[in-house]
Amino acid sequence: MNQLLRLLSVLRPWARPLSLGAALGLVGVLPACQTSVGETTSLYAAPKQPTATTLPDSAAAVAALPDSLRLTPLLPLAGVPDSLHQQIQALHASLGPEAAELRLEVLERACVGYLNLRKNGRVSKPGVLAVADMDMPSSEKRLWVLDLKAGQVLHRSHVAHGEGSGHLRARRFSNVMRSECTALGFYRTQDTYQGKHGLSRRLRGLDAGQNDNALRRYVVLHAADYVSKQHLARYGQAGYSRGCPALPPDQYRGIINTVGEGGCLYISGPGLESKWLDATVAAQQLAARGWR
Repeated sequence: MNQLLRLLSVLRPWARPLSLGAALGLVGVLPACQTSVGETTSLYAAPKQPTATTLPDSAAAVAALPDSLRLTPLLPLAGVPDSLHQQIQALHASLGPEAAELRLEVLERACVGYLNLRKNGRVSKPGVLAVADMDMPSSEKRLWVLDLKAGQVLHRSHVAHGEGSGHLRARRFSNVMRSECTALGFYRTQDTYQGKHGLSRRLRGLDAGQNDNALRRYVVLHAADYVSKQHLARYGQAGYSRGCPALPPDQYRGIINTVGEGGCLYISGPGLESKWLDATVAAQQLAARGWR
């Protein structure tokens, strides 16, 4: 078992050391989020301890290895006019060190979608864009809230993905009811309410067939203990929601208030396609209105 812990410490340089129970039960952290019939409290499954019927040490070591940290290659968005690409590059540079891990290819898609949605009237809050790169591991701060006009990062935080989407990395995405998966695409931020998680903000999915069940699935922004500093320190990663982009308890209120009602949230991940990624329309909108 000591060999297993040494192996995990080598393969997990990005995380704090795990206890033996946490190492063997890394995938057993199963907090609940919200279901289609309302909210539930957070639940945790105790890490499973090895027994005589479990895998031998060598096989258990392989099974306990974390998901690969290599991000899925993302090709540049096709058909982006040079003028638009250069302005997004300049925006990326102005965001500074806090956005160094926000890939330019993800930011470009997020900005193109935001501009299309503004032109179409589907989002109404000007200049604020939230971007979550769900291809990154949940151990990393993979949510950014940006002020496009000022070129500033307003918030950066950890964010949970759905239990059905994977463990350290989200690999499966679904719009299906009760799938407990994260759904990719563009969202409009809706009204707020007070629930069992405290202040929460509803999300309306704007990509038909990909995330348009968000309201029916009760996919919302809310706080969760399984995204807290204490949970991350203990387990080396965030826990899992039931599809909600759950937020750290010490940051959720600021993020929810900043994105406001009528704002744009882009949840990025492998295989995402969206009708809102029309670079020609986006370039026209930016030329006419700027980031407003």
